[in-house]
Amino acid sequence: MGKPVLAQRRGAGNGFRTAKRRTLATRLPCLNYAQKRGYMRGIVKEIKHDKGRGAPMAVVQFRHSHRYKKINETWVCPEGVSTGQFVYCGKNAQINVGNVLPLKKLPEGSIICNLEGKEGDRGTLVRASGCFAILIANNEGNKSRVRLPSGRKKTINSDCRAMLGIVGGGGRVDKPLLKAGTNHFRWKAKRKNWPVVRGVARNPVEHPHGGGNHQHIGHPSTVRRDCPPGQKVGLCAARRTGRLTGGGGTGAAQSSRE
Repeated sequence: MGKPVLAQRRGAGNGFRTAKRRTLATRLPCLNYAQKRGYMRGIVKEIKHDKGRGAPMAVVQFRHSHRYKKINETWVCPEGVSTGQFVYCGKNAQINVGNVLPLKKLPEGSIICNLEGKEGDRGTLVRASGCFAILIANNEGNKSRVRLPSGRKKTINSDCRAMLGIVGGGGRVDKPLLKAGTNHFRWKAKRKNWPVVRGVARNPVEHPHGGGNHQHIGHPSTVRRDCPPGQKVGLCAARRTGRLTGGGGTGAAQSSRE
């Protein structure tokens, strides 16, 4: 018996993962009658930093739609939004940075962020610092075409909401880390995945690829899909192995992925 490998220790049910230190959930306001028929107004009370997140967070205060109280919502702050500013959410809101509108109410070519993947999920796409998506077209049949930061084009329901603007914190990765200690504390706030050590450079008790007089795996690197944790390292359920050579090999690899 060897030690549990790193990928196994990262799994659920143990204390190896970094504790959840994030206190701010990134969510748009719940979709209600006011947003479907008009708009609701909020004020930016504070812009905060969230541990493990590169984008700043805006705390926006709204009036409760049914009771005499106020509610606070937290979402990623786009560039150009400041404290004390009014933001509007709903289909009749103006087209300004920081406002939240359905895709069908936005002109084609709009720069958006904090996008809903499904209607009412309160924003799940384009939330990383400096990211933005582009609304390509609003098609018939209540469908919209959006280009994501990765370059992928995605078809989404036109009733999904999005925030106008670019997520703040852009250019964060342009600053050099300069030393390993900076990178250590950068990843400490997220999870234990740095530094990355190759399996063949470890001891036999720490990894299935470890040990030996030379750094080599010593057995096939492919493993089956249903192998137990601790053994499931390397090329898991690989359809093919080896280098891609020639045009035929590239096409075969592409077809196998599809």
